[in-house]
Amino acid sequence: MTDTIFPETLFKPWAGNQMKGRADVEAALKALVEPVEQYRSAGGARIRLDAHAAHFDQASADMEGYSRLLWGLAPAEVGGATWIDWAPIARGLASGCDPAHPEYWGDPFDRSQRLVELAAIGFALRLVPERLWVPLSAAEQRNVAAYLLKGHACEYSDNNWKFFRLLVSMGLRHVGVDCDRDLDDQYRRELDAFYLGDGWYHDGDTRRADHYIPFAFHFYGLILAVLDGGDWTKRYRERARLIAGDMARWFADDGPALCFGRSMTYRFAIAGFFGAMALAGDEEIPFGQQKGYFLRHLRWWAKHPFAARDGVMPVGYAYPNLIMSEPYNSAQSPYWALKAFLPLMLPADHPFWASDEDACPKRSAISTQPHIGFLIANPPGDAIALSSGQHTSAENTFIRFAPEKYAKFAYSARYGFSVENDLWRFDNSVLESMIGFSDDGVHFRVRETNEEALVADNLLYARWRPFAEVSVETWLYWDGDFQVRLHRIDTPRPLATIEGGFAVGRDAGEVCKQDAGRAVVATTSDLSAILDLGSTSPREGRCHIAAPNTNLVSAKTLVPQLRGTVPAGVSTLAVAVLAQADAGEGARKLSRLPRSPDVEALRRRLSETGTRVTLMRGRPL
Repeated sequence: MTDTIFPETLFKPWAGNQMKGRADVEAALKALVEPVEQYRSAGGARIRLDAHAAHFDQASADMEGYSRLLWGLAPAEVGGATWIDWAPIARGLASGCDPAHPEYWGDPFDRSQRLVELAAIGFALRLVPERLWVPLSAAEQRNVAAYLLKGHACEYSDNNWKFFRLLVSMGLRHVGVDCDRDLDDQYRRELDAFYLGDGWYHDGDTRRADHYIPFAFHFYGLILAVLDGGDWTKRYRERARLIAGDMARWFADDGPALCFGRSMTYRFAIAGFFGAMALAGDEEIPFGQQKGYFLRHLRWWAKHPFAARDGVMPVGYAYPNLIMSEPYNSAQSPYWALKAFLPLMLPADHPFWASDEDACPKRSAISTQPHIGFLIANPPGDAIALSSGQHTSAENTFIRFAPEKYAKFAYSARYGFSVENDLWRFDNSVLESMIGFSDDGVHFRVRETNEEALVADNLLYARWRPFAEVSVETWLYWDGDFQVRLHRIDTPRPLATIEGGFAVGRDAGEVCKQDAGRAVVATTSDLSAILDLGSTSPREGRCHIAAPNTNLVSAKTLVPQLRGTVPAGVSTLAVAVLAQADAGEGARKLSRLPRSPDVEALRRRLSETGTRVTLMRGRPL
């Protein structure tokens, strides 16, 4: 096949966009929105892009298609965009809120998906009432007000959703419709109960903190601070300033953001954090640096085939991929990514756009982020977080692959993360940045949650159980460019093990080296390796061809792995893991391996540190 038949730009909606300034970013938004309009219903209220289902009803999914475009369109209109046709959008708002109309969205009810989508409508009513509210008849306005008031009075899920009531309230009040302020005050207090400190929240009743903290908690908080005002919003400005430095470390120097947690199909929504900071006029990170993080991130996406043939953005990440989706991802869900376009509200002469784009500052020290259980390093072309593991609940049916999304030992911006697609063939498991245990050679278990997890200085510790009667203690730390893992395993029976490093994209020129105690994968651009550091049980290296479409960034990958068996009793497995964006430089570093870790020395280091945070369910103990 040649590029004449399959050009490199196929499925890349931003191909050729240099993402250098405001005009380029507006063009990027237009390139995403225009392919969707052909799927808008006659009444304007519903957009349906594909046939695959989410757990909620189809009317809610169609409403997603309507509402999520508003996160980008409303800011662009404020900033002076002239290409948006608001007539079908205003018509759709009237149709969707009219119980007598065939495109009625259905009644909102407690914890329903409709409440999520009302937030975008409240936001748009606040920004562009002349486009959405003023063109409606008095009867249509009454229907819209009644619909939003009913939604405002509902109970929202006990997590970041509580912001949605506040956004609906903001929009209603801006068009002259009052609502129950006591309900707003209740949710302000309950949102504050999620706050952990240093800018960090946990998202709901479990100690889960991921992309939702910057692109939900801080994104909505800063919008309310700027557009709703009031003394109560000052806390949102302050908390965003506190977390800004931590969030900057989530971004590699060439643009990609750390892949971690659920809802990765929202893709570049995380860039909305920098847009919200700019909107708030905050320079905790100088405008030139904010602009750099923002534009480099969009430029990274411009290189990837994240669209379908018709230009629509399907479920997936760097390419279309339903495997990694959540039960709440409809075909329209990915358009929450348009949160990234918030800074289009700002005119071209605003310092965010007018400043020179600053290069990524040098970041040599490890960033310890105890509230989330991360030790982040930023080697060239990457952001890598060693992870203590967060609480994942088997009862939570709304997150698929929770162990892979929250309990791996490391996460990367450059290499994404991988999920399993075959839990009944241990030998074919991906186990990227994980260790798996099997007692029958067929089924296997990984870390799903922790009994205890500690962050202490530049060291992570966790105690967990793959089986009820098997205990594993894991220590993680950085030694130069290497990740060091030490597992102490106490088991009453022998267990087969497979442990993996990072998955790298397969190309035609990869070189694999596998022998006793080491596996190294080198491609034309990258190197990924896992090497034994003196385990009590020997293991063999393997460069494993992972099942296709299991990784977020690359559809076909290779994973360096170590395989072996631990006997009954107590064993230790120690490894060094290296991932390098320059294969030649990575090969040179392999000649200087870290020393074998010492369990007792690590225990002392853990107990002697002055900063120790226990990560369990809910708040710190």
